[in-house]
Amino acid sequence: MSMRTGRAARAGQYAALLGYLVFLAFPFLWLISTAFKPARELGSLHPTWIPENPTLDNFRAAFDEQPLLQAAANSLVAAVCAAFIAVLVATPMAYVMARRRSRLSTAATGWVVISQAFPLVLVIIPLFLILKNLHLINTRWGLIMVYVVWALPFALWMLVGYVRAVPAELEEAASVDGAGRLRTLVSVTAPLLAPGIVATALFAFITAWNELFFALVLLKTPEKQTLPVVLTHFIGAEGAADLGPLAAAAFLATLPSLVIFAIIQRRITGGMLAGAVKN
Repeated sequence: MSMRTGRAARAGQYAALLGYLVFLAFPFLWLISTAFKPARELGSLHPTWIPENPTLDNFRAAFDEQPLLQAAANSLVAAVCAAFIAVLVATPMAYVMARRRSRLSTAATGWVVISQAFPLVLVIIPLFLILKNLHLINTRWGLIMVYVVWALPFALWMLVGYVRAVPAELEEAASVDGAGRLRTLVSVTAPLLAPGIVATALFAFITAWNELFFALVLLKTPEKQTLPVVLTHFIGAEGAADLGPLAAAAFLATLPSLVIFAIIQRRITGGMLAGAVKN
């Protein structure tokens, strides 16, 4: 009886997982289908999953209508710089907060979580005034600073969890073996934290790559606008969207995140215990 119950529970879990995957995949698959459909099929009253006459016209039109390559380069620079700086700042802070537990670190962790609940419209006006006084409006570095500040709380919260998952006994054992503090951090702690650092950097990168609101408010020069802002240009003044080119451009905009995640995800799982083996 228990064996049947276990199989039924496992089958239910797989069914729920399959349903969740279908739920996540549906928008992306429909986006791909729309990107390759000609204008006649886009206006059809009976849409199909697979385009009857696939075409690349939407991609050509997207590149002709908007400077997608320049916008993608702007987004890439902003996202890479924001991810690097956020991880560089958050890693030592997370280590101190995780290893030196006190009321102050507990309060700081709570504030980090609460800060994520603040709506963007609550901070955009004072943020705009601060950047204006620093002469950073309509600059890439101003946008990068905003992305770092916005990603830092959650990055710090993630890294604190990763640091606490590393047994302190490993560091104590290395110290007993004669390793100094710096050697212990580099040889023992850092390899164990590497997957967490990579995952945090990936989170910060995707957050900055997909962000629209700050870029829309802070960047005015077309040559400096990021990819999400340029995608809004495919929507007319009356809300009518140029659906085919918009789908093609949106599909291209999602590829970098998917490719980076596909490359990094193996290293995230493969390096989990790399630093726990003592030679």
